[in-house]
Amino acid sequence: MTMTNQIGLRADKRGLHARWRGLRMFAAVALVGAALAGCTGEQFQKGYILPPGALEQIPIGASQDQVLIVMGTPSTVATLDGEVFYYISQRSERMVAFMNQKVVDQRVIAIYFDKNRRVRRLANYGLQDGKIFDFISRTTATSGQEMSYLAPLFKLLSFN
Repeated sequence: MTMTNQIGLRADKRGLHARWRGLRMFAAVALVGAALAGCTGEQFQKGYILPPGALEQIPIGASQDQVLIVMGTPSTVATLDGEVFYYISQRSERMVAFMNQKVVDQRVIAIYFDKNRRVRRLANYGLQDGKIFDFISRTTATSGQEMSYLAPLFKLLSFN
């Protein structure tokens, strides 16, 4: 074999080794990237998922049957002063896998009925600054029968 052929073979071997090294490096980077992608944030929805525009379809005076058709079965029902349907939901997220979840939003939609089973009032309760807050009327309810029922619901939903 001539000297030029030997030099050419060595160069080909070096080029082949360099290509394999590059391919191994690419595979390692892809593997690390895939592993890190599994650690990205997640969102969790628990409880009732409110259909878009559902509350607008329930006017004051609507029947209880209309509410059941639009909203579905309530999470719980109370008979405080007439009947009340509660639809309870919670949304939480965690930024990195294996970390604790952080509650982003909690909602209790309350639909109050009169003695004739007609909608008397709608309320969309949530947590704002740690207090139960009605997002429809923009008021914080005073303590009473209703708050004694809603406060444990929010405590039950939170994981803190």
